[in-house]
Amino acid sequence: MFRRREPVPFAFVAEADRFRGNVTPPPRERASRAERAGRSLLALTLVAGIVGALMVGMPALSTPSAPPAGQSQAAQGH
Repeated sequence: MFRRREPVPFAFVAEADRFRGNVTPPPRERASRAERAGRSLLALTLVAGIVGALMVGMPALSTPSAPPAGQSQAAQGH
């Protein structure tokens, strides 16, 4: 019967070097001013949204050091 010298995956890797070409891919197109401005505006919008969410959410995340005055007066009235 026919017998291979190497297992199939290693034989394929060994033969791959022979078929590798020297063709370089074309250079990437540079982004236009409008594309760069749009990306910058999108990044600025995302950063502003995160900062705004933190500013709005920080008071809710902080723990009060003293009980609010309204609760202490209501507790005294009962």
